[in-house]
Amino acid sequence: MKAKLILILAVIMGLLTTFLFYQYMQKFEETDTASPSEWVEVVTTSQAIVENQRMTSEMLTMKRLPKEAVTVDHVKDVNQVVGKVAGASLSEGEAVLTHRLVDGEKESLIVARKIQEGYRAVSVGANLVQTVSNLIEPEDHVDVFVSEVKQESGEIESELVLGDIRVLAVGRRMLELDSLEAYVEYSSVTLEVDAIDAVKVVNANERGNIHLVLHSRIIPEDTEVMD
Repeated sequence: MKAKLILILAVIMGLLTTFLFYQYMQKFEETDTASPSEWVEVVTTSQAIVENQRMTSEMLTMKRLPKEAVTVDHVKDVNQVVGKVAGASLSEGEAVLTHRLVDGEKESLIVARKIQEGYRAVSVGANLVQTVSNLIEPEDHVDVFVSEVKQESGEIESELVLGDIRVLAVGRRMLELDSLEAYVEYSSVTLEVDAIDAVKVVNANERGNIHLVLHSRIIPEDTEVMD
């Protein structure tokens, strides 16, 4: 109940702030007698933007604000916004502020924002051997194998489940290990797969032991580069 009350109060305060801002701006628009030097162009939204939405040029527009209403947090260049992720919901016509944007470094630390559209994140438990002696790093590509003991023969059989799969995280680490960071052994790897392949990984994990085979990052000389 307390959480709902706080949420309701936050929504009311947000609406009130937006209303007062529009009232304030309407006063200046109706009495636009100031000289050009007293106005500053800032980036505003041309439509409502929800939290975690990646912003495009079509969602943005430029608008003049009185110089005294502009702070250091107002963004004045559209290029500084395009491609960024909204850190909070923005109303149509709202000025874009720097603290409402999620920069690349912060975004890379949130696995949900690393996942490509249409894909999913799935984690598998793995020991030191299964993770190539913990040499797998975020952004590596791996093949996923499963090994299981057949009840009929007692023999161990291995099969390729998926190939060339992107690694999103190892343990709780979502960035490559910096040379200054202390090494920490991990026991899980998070992979980026589509919904169908996620089922394959989960089933394989239940059937037997998952092994990850690491790909090289070196691009062969004869690889064609797409323009």
